[in-house]
Parts: sequence; structure tokens; C-alpha cells
Amino acid sequence: MWFITGASRGLGRAFAEAALAAGDQVVAAARNVQPLEDLVQRYPDDLVRLPLDVSDRTAVFEGVDRAVAAFGRLDVVVNNAGAMLLGMVEEATEEQLRAHFDVNFFGAVWVTQAVVPHLRAQGSGHLLQVTSMGAGGGFASTGMYAAGKSALDSISQALAMEVEPFGVKVTILGMGGYDTGLFTAGTTMTEPNPAYAELRARLAEMWGDDAGPDPSTAAPVVMEVAGMPEPPTRLVVGSASYDIVLQLEQGRAEQYRAWERLSRMAPG
Repeated sequence: MWFITGASRGLGRAFAEAALAAGDQVVAAARNVQPLEDLVQRYPDDLVRLPLDVSDRTAVFEGVDRAVAAFGRLDVVVNNAGAMLLGMVEEATEEQLRAHFDVNFFGAVWVTQAVVPHLRAQGSGHLLQVTSMGAGGGFASTGMYAAGKSALDSISQALAMEVEPFGVKVTILGMGGYDTGLFTAGTTMTEPNPAYAELRARLAEMWGDDAGPDPSTAAPVVMEVAGMPEPPTRLVVGSASYDIVLQLEQGRAEQYRAWERLSRMAPG
């Protein structure tokens, strides 16, 4: 049985559709589950819609208990719910930052805390933590998004070590850019500071209008990972994104080596 957050659109919906098509049962959680009505019609016995705001810790624990009660167990948990806070670091308000991390980081942690006791008791299960190819570092105007995903990435690495003795697997999915609606329906904008107008123009030219491939193209990868007895702890999802991440990692290693003399001046 799959438990998927952020399942009403984008990657979450694509994963839910793939799991249902494979004959699996799915609890699809989202703030607004109305867009899943067509899937309910197609899979009335295998799909349960769960209205859920992952930033509400109490609601998350209650929702996970309902999910387990619906189908009797948890096999694959996909922490996918997320949003975008787009703007420069200087521009973000305290309210925007806290709301952003409440969903992208704390929401995923609440789901993790709620499902781990069930998975540990079963002695099995697989958590798929949806982060980003950009989780390893920040980029102008998307730094808050990268920060939330980086925090989830780090805590998921620790989690993998903690739950491994109980037969529970964790995979960090560094997703590339897909046409999920993240930059439209899922985006909160900061109030633009004119000081960054030139940088914004350069970024807009760099990114262009390409929204990326359809989320369904990532689903086969996730389905294969979910079925592995020994899955990877970390995986970049996307061919172009893999190349970019590899270049970034190589560039970081080169920078470390370039300043090795200074690093080795300190004994720690």
C-alpha cells in the first residue's frame, strides 16, 4: 500500500496513477483532493482520498492512522507535498519563510514521525523523500526552496541509518525539473526589491519558458526504486539533472582542492 502526500497534482498524482495501474492500493493525501475524483471513479476499491494539511502535525498523525486502517499496512510512503517560495533572500518575510518550511520541511518530518512506528512494527517499508536536484546548494531566487529540501535531505540521511536495523528503507529522490505546476499554483512570490531587477531579468532569460517534461515520465523510475529489495539511499531523477548535479559536485570538489592549503592550516 502506498501513502502519498501532495497527490492531487504533479509528481504526487503521477506516482499515484502509476501505483494504481500496477495494481497497488493508494492513500492519496492532499489539501484539496477534489482533482482526484476521476481516479476514484477508475479505482474505487484501491484508492482512498485523504484531505490533509501536512503542516498540521496532529492531523498528520491522525491521517496516517486512517491510512493504515484503510488497507491494513504501509509499504511505500512518498513525502511529496511541497511548495515554492520564489524571491531573493532579503525580500522574504518571516511569515513567508515559516509557512514555507512548515510544508516543505516540517510537514515531511511530521509524516516521517507518524509512519515510522508502523513501519518499524511491520519490520518493513520504504520511505521515498522527495527533495530536489538543487538540494545540495542554493541558487538565486530559489534559495528558500533549496534550503527546505536540503534540510529534508540531511534529516533523511540520518533517518536511513536509524531505521535500517528495523528493515525500513529510505530513498532520497533528488527530482529534476518537471511540469508540476510548482512555479504557478504552488508558488508564493516575495515583494520584488528594485535593487534585484537586473538579476531577475537575467534569471528569466536563463530559464526561458520550458516547464520541463511531464511528471509521468518520472513515475517508472519511482516504481522501480519502490520495488527494489536494496534501493539506493540517494538518487537523482532526471537525465539532464544528473549531468548538472555531477558538474556541480565536481566543481565543489575542485574548489575544495583549490583551497586545501587554508583548510589544512587548522588541525580540526
